[in-house]
Amino acid sequence: MTTAELPFPGLQGVPTSDDKLTGKDFTSDQEVRWCPGCGDYAVLKAVQSFLPDLGLRRENIVFVSGIGCSSRFPYYLDTYGMHSIHGRAPAIASGIATQREDLSVWVVTGDGDALSIGGNHLIHAMRRNVNLKILLFNNRIYGLTKGQYSPTSEPGKVTKSTPAGSVDHPFNPVSLALGAEATFVARTIDSDRKHLTSVLSAAAAHRGTALVEIYQNCPIFNDGAFDAIKNPDTKADAIIPLVQGEPIRFGVEGSKGLVRARTGGVEVVDTADVADSELLVHDAHLDDPTTAFALSRLTDAGVLHQSPIGIFRQVDRATYDDQARAQLRTASDGQDDQHAALTSLISGGDTWTVV
Repeated sequence: MTTAELPFPGLQGVPTSDDKLTGKDFTSDQEVRWCPGCGDYAVLKAVQSFLPDLGLRRENIVFVSGIGCSSRFPYYLDTYGMHSIHGRAPAIASGIATQREDLSVWVVTGDGDALSIGGNHLIHAMRRNVNLKILLFNNRIYGLTKGQYSPTSEPGKVTKSTPAGSVDHPFNPVSLALGAEATFVARTIDSDRKHLTSVLSAAAAHRGTALVEIYQNCPIFNDGAFDAIKNPDTKADAIIPLVQGEPIRFGVEGSKGLVRARTGGVEVVDTADVADSELLVHDAHLDDPTTAFALSRLTDAGVLHQSPIGIFRQVDRATYDDQARAQLRTASDGQDDQHAALTSLISGGDTWTVV
C-alpha cells in the first residue's frame, strides 16, 4: 500500500488501493430515491464511475452532505459518509480533513443548503483553502421542501414562497467563490458526462478547496431552467467554453468571442470584427482572480441564456489543514514532557476564581 502521487497531488498522503476497483465497487445497496428525471442521477453515476480512477481504498474516501435532495448522495456510495445538518457540511468536512490527512474528503451540497444557512461555512472553507472538494448542485430551487425559491433563483421567480415573484437578487456561486479567493473554481453540467468527469478529475488533483458548481435540472419544480445550455439549437450560443491556454470562442462555428473591455472586464464580440490576437486567451492559473471574476459575470442573473463553463481558477496556495498539522507537529516535537505542559496550561496564570 502506497500513498497517492501524481497525477493527484491533492491526494498526497492518502493510502492507495492494491486492488483494481470499478464503479460497481462504489455503488451501495441502497435504493436511489430521487424523482424520475432528476439530474442527480447523472451526477451520481459519473461520480461512481470516476472514483476508481483515484486508485484509493473505499475506506479512505469520505462524502459529507448537508440537507436537500443532493444530500442523499452518501447513502448511494459505498464509501464512508455522513449526512450532516443544514448548511454545516463544509464545517464538518473541514474538521475531518484537518484531523485525517489519510482521507479524501468531499462535500455534496445544494444551492439552498450551501448558499443560504450554509453561506458562512462555505466561504470560510474556501478562504482557508482546506483540502476538500465541494460539489455544489445548483438547480436554482428548493426541491426537497417542494419548490420554494432559492438563493440562485432568478428575479421574478414565481414559487410557492414567492407567489408574486421573487424580489431577491440571486447569488452567482462562481463569483462568490472567486470573491472568497478559492484556489479552484469550476462550473459544469449534469448531463455532460465527459466534461463533468474531466472537472472532477481536475478537482481531485488540486490540493486545497475545490468548488465545482454543477448545473442540475429539477424536473419537478424547476424543469427547463438550463434549456438554453442543453438544447442543441441554442447551446452553441449559450455555452462559453473555458479551455486552458486557448482563445475563448463560442457560438456557431466560433462566431463569437471574448475580448478585454475598456472598463477592465471582458465583453462579447463577433469574431469577424476583431483580429484573432485580440481574443482573450483563457488562463485559470493567474494568481490575480480579476479576469476569472470578470468571466463569471457573463452568467445571466435572470433566466439563463448564457454561461461560461469550465475551470475559472486553478492556483496553488498553502492549505489550512497542512499548515495546522505542521504547527501541531512543531509544538509536539518541541515539548519533551507533554504531561507537564498540560498541567502548566491548566494551572497557569490565566485562571479565575468564581465566588
